[in-house]
This record gives sequence, C-alpha cells and structure tokens, in this order.
Amino acid sequence: MKLENIRNFSIIAHIDHGKSTLADRMLEITHTIEKRKMRDQVLDNMELERERGITIKMQPVRMEYTLPQQGRTLNTDPQGSTFILNLIDTPGHVDFSYEVSRALKAVEGSILLIDSTQGVQAQTLTTLSMARGEENEKKIIPVITKIDSPLARIEEVKEEVMKLLNCKEDEILTVSGRTGEGVPNLLKEIIKRIPAPTPTLLPLGKGEVPKAEGVLRALIFDFKYSNHRGVIVFVRILDGKVKKGDNLMFTVSDERFTALEVGTFSPEEIPRDSLSAGEIGYIVTGIKKPGIASVGDTVTKTSNPASPLPGYREPLPVVWASVFPEDADDFAVLKQALGRLRLSDSSFSYEEESSGSLGRGFRCGFLGMLHLEIITERLKREFDLRLVITTPSIIYEVIYNDDKREKIYSPYFFPDDSNIKTVFEPWVKAKIITPSKYLGNVMQILFDHEGEAGDTENFDRASSKAMTAARDNRSSISVTMPLRELMRNFFDELKSTTSGYGSISYELAEMREANVTRLDILVADEVVPAFSKVVSKKRVEVEAEEGVVKLEALLPRQMFTLKIQGKALGRIISSRTLSGMKKDVTAHMYGGDITRKMKLREKQKKGKKKMKERGQVNIPQDVFLKMMRSSKND
Repeated sequence: MKLENIRNFSIIAHIDHGKSTLADRMLEITHTIEKRKMRDQVLDNMELERERGITIKMQPVRMEYTLPQQGRTLNTDPQGSTFILNLIDTPGHVDFSYEVSRALKAVEGSILLIDSTQGVQAQTLTTLSMARGEENEKKIIPVITKIDSPLARIEEVKEEVMKLLNCKEDEILTVSGRTGEGVPNLLKEIIKRIPAPTPTLLPLGKGEVPKAEGVLRALIFDFKYSNHRGVIVFVRILDGKVKKGDNLMFTVSDERFTALEVGTFSPEEIPRDSLSAGEIGYIVTGIKKPGIASVGDTVTKTSNPASPLPGYREPLPVVWASVFPEDADDFAVLKQALGRLRLSDSSFSYEEESSGSLGRGFRCGFLGMLHLEIITERLKREFDLRLVITTPSIIYEVIYNDDKREKIYSPYFFPDDSNIKTVFEPWVKAKIITPSKYLGNVMQILFDHEGEAGDTENFDRASSKAMTAARDNRSSISVTMPLRELMRNFFDELKSTTSGYGSISYELAEMREANVTRLDILVADEVVPAFSKVVSKKRVEVEAEEGVVKLEALLPRQMFTLKIQGKALGRIISSRTLSGMKKDVTAHMYGGDITRKMKLREKQKKGKKKMKERGQVNIPQDVFLKMMRSSKND
C-alpha cells in the first residue's frame, strides 16, 4: 500500500464521551468486523473496561475503506480509492495522559469528539492541548456526537467548539455513534483532511517505501504480555521496514531481541510479511522480563541503529499505596502477580516492604487513583487474591532538624513532628469547567481543599432565547491546589456540588511547603499502619474524629473491651470504647449458693483481663476496604 493511501488517526475526548461507540460504527461501515461478531465497545477487551464503560488500554485497529465513486477526492489510479485507516482508540481519563500523548505521536491527525449533551469538558481541553502541542501539531477534526439524544444542544456546542478551535461552523461534523448517522461522511473527511504519513529520516520519492536494509525507527505507543510469546509491542513505523526474523533493540533499555512475528490489528492480531513506514502494527519480542518495554521507547535495528525519538520520559508515580496479602502465605503469589502485571503495564512500580501488623507486602506507585483501582482490581480478579490496601498517599519531601532530606512514600514512615524542620508536598494546576450558577459552590469546596482560584473564563453563548433557556453559561476556572487535597474526595464533591455537570483535569506543578502531620489510628493500643495517613494540621481533629467514629461502626465486637483512638501531634485526639461481647457464664446454673455464681463471674473477669493484655484484634478485610472509601459512598 502506498503511503498516500494511508491515514493514521486517533479519537481523543473527555471520559465517557462515546469514543468506543463511534469506533464500533466505523468498524461496521468498513466491514472490518463481521456483523455476527459485533458487540458494544468491541475494542474494549478487558472485562473491567466493559463493566465500567471506560477505555483503560489503548486499542489500535486497521480498517480498509473504499470510497464511493462520488466520494473520491484524490486523483489516484483505479486502486487508489481504497485507503488504509489506522485508528488508535485512546483512554479519556487524566491518569493516562502520557499514554495518550504517545498515541498522538504515532498519528497524523485526531478526531476531537465532543458530547452534544455536555459540551466542552475539562479533559477535552487537556487532550486538545496535547494534540496541538509543539511536539505533536496534529490535524484536528472537530466532531459533535450523540446528536440523536433528546438532550442534544448541537448549535450551542458548535459555538463552544468554534470559539475553542477558532474554526468555521462548516468544519464541524456531527455524528451519532449509536445510530451511525454522519459516520460515512466522517470517514470521507478523515481521508480528505488528515495528511498521509511521511518518513522523518529517509528521503523518498512519492509513494515509495523504504528498503529493508534502511534505517528503522518504530515508536512504541502501547504493549501487552502473552504467556507464550512474551511482550508484544504496539508500534508505529516512522522510518524503514521490519519483518519477521530481524534483529532489533530497544533504545532506552538497550535490550536486544529477534522479531518472532510482525502484523496488524483487525482488531485481532493478523500476521503480515512486513511492516513499512507509515503503518501501525505489532512486533512479538519473546521477552518475558518486566521493565524492558516502555511506552515512548524506540525500536530500531541492531545492525544500523537510529537515534531514539524525542519526547520519551519515564512515567512518574503520583499516588502510592501499600498492598499486602490477607493471608501471609499468598506473599509469593502476590509477588508473581505484580511481576506479571508489570509486563503489560510499565507505568506502575512496586518494591517489597514489611509491616509489624500486616506482614510482608509491596509499596506500589500509580499514575492516579483510577490507575490504583484498576491494578488492585486486576490483582483480585485475574489472580484470585484477597488484599489489604493501605490509604493512598503521595510523596512528601521532609527536611529533618539536622538538614537531612528524605522522600517519604508511606504515611506509616512519616516522621514525628519533633524531628521535622520543613515538609514539601506536590501541587497541581487544574482546570475546572462548570455551569456558572454553581461557581459559588465550587469556590466553597476550593476553600475547603486549600485551593487557589485563578483566572475565570466564560464560554460565550448564542443570543437565541431558546438556547439561553437550555442551560446556564459555563465557566472555566484555573486552579492550583495541593495534590493531597485533590485526592481527598475532591472529584466526588465537585460532581455533587455541580449536580454532575462539573469536570476537572489537572497536571503536576511545583513542590511547596506543607503544614501537615501524621495521623495514626490505634486499635487496642496498637497502631494499624493501613489506617495511617498524612493530613493537614488544620483538619487533624476532624479527620481523627471521623476515622475513629467510622472504625467503631465497622469493627466487629471482640471478646474483650478495647479502645479505638486517633493520635497525632504527640497526643490522643479522639477516642471511642468498643464494648466486648458479653456471655452469661451462670446461665446453666440455678439454685444453690450464690458464691458459686460469684466465683464463675470472677474467673470470667480475670480471663477478660488476661485477654485484653495478650489478645490481638482481628480486623476483617472488608473493614479495611470500607475505611479506604469515602464515608459518603458507604
């Protein structure tokens, strides 16, 4: 296939704006998948993706589309009306923004999908910014979807898009992913507007393909793991050609391997003789070691290595949590499971740690709260593990009194206040979009979460009275706030206070001085590491009281009376007493001397005292899980 007949594009959008549904209709129209095999969200392969209705892993697919006679826009030969359309369906959540940026590097253009019932959202701005950045500069096709919905605000959203992209109204396309309306026209516009790929290194004539002995550069935008074939990397060939049996290498890890198979996605893997410049496909590496392949790395030939592609960076963990097996005997199984998952997702990290009360486990780093949920859920489902997960935390940089600096990843290891000179924590830059009538509510939760509001921009609307009655104007607010506070149920509170209309996207900013301390929850005078967390000193009394009261309600009664306490700043701040279970040891007795009953009761009292001194509290796993969740969600 000639380069001029290839189109590489992705679909970018805010989460839950219908990317996968639109991809379904494209696959149907291009006959890539037989009708009997079609299903909703066909590109979402993971059970978790289909269950939650979101895209977690990128999925490429190759479609062949023959333009109708009246739809031809190029002067080509008789076979020139057949085009190869390589689509990459990307995640919409902010946690996976780096993966999305690498997918954008692998294509020449993007469909910016906007829900006609919701309009421009915060993540829309973030993904658009990545697509328009200096590193990418991709062709953008604005598309408004869900036009069949009775809640659609097509004209209003068009005005938002025109202002956002500075484009004309006739450049905006409208489609329905559910009914397929407008999708054939969208395919024609993709061919018309998105440029054909061009090699970046090799000077080629029009329509030529690089020779096999030329330089090879292939960008890795995703990968997965197979038990039998090892790591399979998803690549965009930028220069050269690769075929089965070629000796290749990763430029970042410097690992060498032989291509066991190359092919394309339809969307299942189809082996091919070779992959050439401009094409998107996969390479089977046979590597079964974790940490070798990584998104953004470059694959090249060992015989004639090319320079790596710019822009690669190691994904940095944002959220940290410790994971322990509920049964200590499952430690080896957990270790193997984490190694297996890292083979298909190099963006999370883990290292071994031990806790006096929880035993041996692993401290894991994640890209965000959703990433944490996905990894832990996969551990439970795919490896049948029962886990204890500590309260998620972030990285704090502590300067001790002796000027020693240390990064703290776990609240349990956060030092006492008497040993601390200064603490620094990460802040984020966020963008919040909300209907203007909720601005007062948003400002209040920003104040509660130590946020600093910046510029506020209104989305202009048409002067039509019908439109004015449809919904209030919307505003975009620039915000800076501690990452610690963003994790403290901020997303839930934003959705609640804006009746579900508010949206947020964020990126990490600088480190700032923090006024925080460690809060421990003690059960029967023993610190439970899983419940420890770092909180603002302004909220320490509230957090301690909430934690103690919640645990008192969740913890099953024991055979002896115990105390549940919240400790911070070197003192007990909150306390509750959980009464022990009572048993009438004299119930079987009747009549006789009262001293017989008194002796039994005294013996029971001594036993209770001994149990209180030596007994251990067994905390069920569901208590740990419920303590991790917001009290509003229980």
